[in-house]
Amino acid sequence: MKKAFTPFLAALATSLLLTGCNTETTKTETETTATVNPADSIAAMAGDSARMGKPGGVMVDGVAMTADKDIVDNAMAAKSVSTLVAAVKQAGLVETLKGPGPFTVFAPTNAAFDKLPKGALAGLMDPASQANLKGVLTYHVIPGRLVAADLRDGQVLTTVNGEKLHIAIKDGKVMVSNGKDAPATVQIPDVISSNGITHVIDGVVLPL
Repeated sequence: MKKAFTPFLAALATSLLLTGCNTETTKTETETTATVNPADSIAAMAGDSARMGKPGGVMVDGVAMTADKDIVDNAMAAKSVSTLVAAVKQAGLVETLKGPGPFTVFAPTNAAFDKLPKGALAGLMDPASQANLKGVLTYHVIPGRLVAADLRDGQVLTTVNGEKLHIAIKDGKVMVSNGKDAPATVQIPDVISSNGITHVIDGVVLPL
């Protein structure tokens, strides 16, 4: 692979428990250590659905992603993110992402994984590379519930693996990047689950 992946942090468990909000504003960006929705609780699930005006659930691959299911169960029903589901299983993150969270997940599609350099995905899925796989996957996860309306151009979020994820908004489209490579674009925003929010993206974002 072209890049050296950031190893999965030994302090993952601590990162998962982050619930505070610590923001620092500069002239060019806002850095968020653990950005959360104002009502970051089980009750927020119903509030998010009402706020988005989609109580019946967002459709992904013709299947309704409903708020009574957790992030993993909703993802398992969508064919276009089956590679991500397989990677989550291989990394041993299923129970984490089925936990109470809450989490915001930027979920790459199968086509997004296909864009990786030849052999990169196979290398990550090798059992010997489980730590690297965890590092990549948790780079796509933010503590807290963030719908698209909560994201701002120039915002910098701290991911579960401790690295920074950069947010850009152009022509109404939300994009995420590592701050160096071309960004991935949110294709399907605001998939509401019982333990968080998923935004389906068209690229895999690699930690620097």
